[in-house]
Amino acid sequence: MNHTDSNRWRTVDIVVASVIAVAFGVVFWAWGLLWSATDAAFAFFPPAQAVLYGVWLIPAVLAGLIIRKPGAALYCETVAAIISALLGSQWASIVILQGLTQGIGAELAFAAFRYRSFRLPVAVLAGALTGLGAAIFDFVYWNKAFDFASYRLPYALITIVSATIVAGLGAHVLTRALANTGVLDRFPAGRDRALV
Repeated sequence: MNHTDSNRWRTVDIVVASVIAVAFGVVFWAWGLLWSATDAAFAFFPPAQAVLYGVWLIPAVLAGLIIRKPGAALYCETVAAIISALLGSQWASIVILQGLTQGIGAELAFAAFRYRSFRLPVAVLAGALTGLGAAIFDFVYWNKAFDFASYRLPYALITIVSATIVAGLGAHVLTRALANTGVLDRFPAGRDRALV
């Protein structure tokens, strides 16, 4: 099979990517409620709330690690955002644009390695770049009225750290756990269990 064939999406790729996206769309919606409920807990330093951010970025990295095809990260993050908007996210349809921006970050990490390396350093980079996409979006859209040094900058940095750990490392660990159950046997991620 040549490289262009290996980049072609199979039906099983579309189905699994869609299942991941829908499942995380529900998680996104619920996580939004949790985010709002924790406002008071972070009153001592509001930018610290961004420590929770990484959960919103997991599907981009997870899909990239499992599907291993161009567009998987972007597709999953965007569809998850659409689902959360349809479920009534308190941020309404703007979350779709956020999902696109976040998905592009992870996509760039996988593209940088020509969709051929899916080891831990690539997963961590995908998490970091997804976090960077999220941080840039929030910096210019949600947080533009806030002070640069006391809010916007620490919020952006905490978002990137959260994304690196939760979405990057977390998606890598989740992929390994799923591979070990055998549910990913139809994917390269399942066939190279020891290498994931």
